[in-house]
Amino acid sequence: MRSATRTFVRKAEAEIAAGESNPTAEAIRQAISALDRAAKKGVIHANNAARRKSRLMKKLNKQAAPASA
Repeated sequence: MRSATRTFVRKAEAEIAAGESNPTAEAIRQAISALDRAAKKGVIHANNAARRKSRLMKKLNKQAAPASA
């Protein structure tokens, strides 16, 4: 479970860094879902999941901001 969660987060971060637009939304959704499941099952602490989701969204918003500005 922990390894799968890390994989989803890594894939989402890689797509954000690559600047892909449409697949990024699906990758982000999968990563957030995996983090929520891991927190629910007690694999990671709830605050840890929230922090990772926040950082992921922050990276996404930072990448998207210059494109829209």
